[in-house]
Formats: sequence, C-alpha cells, structure tokens
Amino acid sequence: MTTLHPQPSASGKQEQLPRCEVSWFSALCDDDYEFLGQPDPRLLSSWEHCRDIVLAAESAGFDNILLPSGYALGIDTTAFAAAIATLVRRIRLLMAVRVGESWPPQLARQIATIDRILGGRLAVNIISSDLPGETLASAPRYRRTIEAMHILKTLLNGEALDHQGEFWQLKVEPPRVTTVSGRAPQLYFGGLSEDAREAAAEGADVYLMWPDRMDAVAATLDDLRARAARRGRTLRFGYRVHVVVRETEAEARTAADRLLSHLDAAQGEAIRARSLDARSAGVRRQAELREASAGDGYVEDHLWTGIGRARSGCGAAIVGDPDQVLAKLNAYRALGIEAFILSGYPHAAEADLFARHVLPKLEHGSLTD
Repeated sequence: MTTLHPQPSASGKQEQLPRCEVSWFSALCDDDYEFLGQPDPRLLSSWEHCRDIVLAAESAGFDNILLPSGYALGIDTTAFAAAIATLVRRIRLLMAVRVGESWPPQLARQIATIDRILGGRLAVNIISSDLPGETLASAPRYRRTIEAMHILKTLLNGEALDHQGEFWQLKVEPPRVTTVSGRAPQLYFGGLSEDAREAAAEGADVYLMWPDRMDAVAATLDDLRARAARRGRTLRFGYRVHVVVRETEAEARTAADRLLSHLDAAQGEAIRARSLDARSAGVRRQAELREASAGDGYVEDHLWTGIGRARSGCGAAIVGDPDQVLAKLNAYRALGIEAFILSGYPHAAEADLFARHVLPKLEHGSLTD
C-alpha cells in the first residue's frame, strides 16, 4: 500500500507524495575514499569491507542497497550477492549484472537462487556491457540488452522460451528453481542515449537517472513516460546521486571541499578515463554539468558537481543541511522519482550521517510493497 504525505508546493499548497525507496551503495568496484582520488588500503573492495557497508545500511534502516559491477575493478557482484544474502534479514539487494558477460539462462538460474536465499528480496540492475576484450557499437549493444531482458523475464516468470533473436537463439524450459514470488524481479536500468532510452522503454521496470538540473530531470521523465506509453507500458523512476549532509550548510560545503583537497586535475582525468563507461552519453552529460557549474562547482542549489572530478559515472552530490537535503529529495519526488540510490564518502560514515539526519524524515519503503 502506498503511503502519501503532504509536501509544500511552489504555490504553498500541500501536495501528496508517494512513499519512496531509499537505497545505499556498497563499494564493490574500489570506489570508497576519504579523499577522492587517493586510494586507501582500508577502503579497497573486499568481502569484509563491502559486507560491513551492507550490514551497516541494513541496521540504519535503508530499504535496499546497490551492489555495483565492473569487470576491471573490485570483486565479483554475483558471488558477493550470494554470500551477503545469507547474512541480511530485511534489506533488499539490487544486484548489478553486466549482460555482455552473461549467458541469460544461467543468469536466470543464478538470480532465482539468490532470490531464494534472500527470501524474495532481490532486484536486478541491468548494465548494457560489452564482453571484456570486445567492443560492440551502441545500437547493437542495446539491442542485445533488450533481448537479455526479454529472456530473463520469460524464464523467471516460469515460462518456456523459444527465442530466435539477433544475439541468442534459444529454446529452453525455465529453471526448476524459481524466485520466491514465481515472477521475475524488478529490472532497474539506466542510460541517457537514444538507444538506451529505447531499451528502457522496451524492457525495464525502473529507469535510473544520474544527477541533472531539475528541468532536465523533468524532461527526461516525460520522454521516458512517452516512450513506454507507446509500447503500452509504464515505468517507475529512480535517481542515483551522492550526498553530503551535515548539521549546517557551511559544514556540508566544507566536507565536500575536503573530499577534493588531495586531488589534482591529472589524477581526476586518469580515474575517469579508465572507467569502462567513460565515453557514454551519461558520462558526457555529467561532464557538461561540471563545465556549466559555477566556480564552486554548484550547478543549481545544493547540487555539487565536484564528485565527478574524480570518478566516472554518477558525478554530483546533494550538499546541505538535513532540511536542505530533504527538500531537494522531495523536489525530485514531486517530479515522479520513487527510488533513490544514494552514496557518500567514506560510504559507511556518510550512510550513518544520512540515516541519522534525513532518513527518519522520509516516508520510505520498498518499491515492491
């Protein structure tokens, strides 16, 4: 059942916002720092470090946690998800899978097995990846992703598959092991290019965005709604963003600046260049935001692009005191965002700060409830 609560609109009237899902992020891809760009042996991806982030997020009350995936960095996501599933009792897992590296029928069985271990609390973040060592152009890569989502949904819905596609030709029965619900878990998916938007409209359940200005967020949501509607489908929407929250705005800005205090431009460029998604449309948009920002890195109120100086992908943070961060999140919710995937540096420490200062003020819960 969806919980609604009032939120002041620009006109001063009270608007009803649906409950949102609030997720954190476990740094499986060597993306945890005290100072951005400065590797810290204590924070490198390991079973112990990433496990502790997940368990802390569960204790703090987060609804879900993204387990990212990258071939070149960190530890394997599917293996980690299976292991951590035995330790958590309430939180959902959002397991990222790189479809270019997977055989869909086997992936379906892995998903069903991990969902069983979790008691039905698994969701899947689809990444439209290449096979390591190979490069596929954008259009066919996303066509392959559409095929993969169709295969996964068919098999995980318990249906026999007869698929004669461009990339896979399969005639196979569904795996004996099913998810707890007997249905495919929610598929989260992100991408800003034309090909990515079409793939999302065709097969995703939750479309994920990276940070952008409010007007650009609204335009993207409208565009994806229209694309899905043309297919007789609807999408839900999520927002992936970093946070820096402190008791005062001045303290939050100081903390944000401290993250970059040991970084030089060459280091940042090298970090961004080695990412597998360094040339994607979404990454280009994050760079455009940095270039359009003021001298302090803020591209609009409380949206700071400095994070992107030292990482590829999601490159901006909401920075402010608890009420300012809450207001920013609620502004996104008013546009139609129902799920937030948050992170901060170091991840465990920032999760604790957000959980103490902001999370209790949000009506939140799983998207599946």
